[in-house]
Amino acid sequence: MIVSVSAALLLAVIVVVLLRQRAVGIGSALACAAFGFCLASTGLAPAIKQFLTAVASLASLV
Repeated sequence: MIVSVSAALLLAVIVVVLLRQRAVGIGSALACAAFGFCLASTGLAPAIKQFLTAVASLASLV
């Protein structure tokens, strides 16, 4: 768990740096994908899934 959280934080920093530099390319796409996979293995995954479900249900009401 500690390794996956630290990896998620590291990848989050990489994603933020790439986005701030407006370096949209294959590197940023891979970093975002890796960040998503690491985030999915942390304890935040159920909360994120619940949030996305709520957003999707709100979008379907419109």
